[in-house]
Amino acid sequence: MREVAISIERLSKSFKRDSGDIKVLSELDLEIELGDFVAVMGPSGSGKSTLLHLIAAMDKLDAGTIRVLGQNPHLLSDAAAARWRNRHIGFIFQSFNLVQVLTALENVELPLKLTELSKKQRLDHAANALNLVGMGDRLHHLPRQLSGGQEQRIAIARAIVTDPDVILADEPTGNLDAASAEDCLTLLSECNRKLKKTIVMVTHDPKAANCARTVLHLEKGALLEQELLLAQ
Repeated sequence: MREVAISIERLSKSFKRDSGDIKVLSELDLEIELGDFVAVMGPSGSGKSTLLHLIAAMDKLDAGTIRVLGQNPHLLSDAAAARWRNRHIGFIFQSFNLVQVLTALENVELPLKLTELSKKQRLDHAANALNLVGMGDRLHHLPRQLSGGQEQRIAIARAIVTDPDVILADEPTGNLDAASAEDCLTLLSECNRKLKKTIVMVTHDPKAANCARTVLHLEKGALLEQELLLAQ
């Protein structure tokens, strides 16, 4: 039976600028199945990153409805939305967003500080996540001591450490060299296949998009087409 992870109906979002309101998304309808790996492509300004932030309730929508796993996070208070996001969403940023004064282990532990786990349990979970992404030998390294590819691995570990249902990745290979980008995409594919995570990835790279099962094309805030790829 088909299960829907993310359901979006008539979603609209604008940003205020000196020149007036700029419409980013316009009455967008979309359903993403549980366990799918979706790539969202489109030119700059098409609303790709905004869509991810709205799915994660990191930004406010203007109109429409978003349901993730049957719940509308935009109806929650800010504090409740943060708890919901920490439990159900793992977010991977293009710029890694690691805290430079914290070690790899401490960076990955951060999302767990919103849970009821003890310090030892948090560190054990963080170490396990780092082992999963091949960074078990870099637990106590600072971000500045690592390559860009290693930093992104830490960011992926941080995204999966709470065992979220959905992973949202915003241009995860954008700041990586070709070899590191391939490693990153392999890790995301493994999260999808082995860990059964639903993944939505924004990318401008056709090679990265080919790792997904479904490719969506956004332009000027509208969904143009959907392409189904063979399972990787």
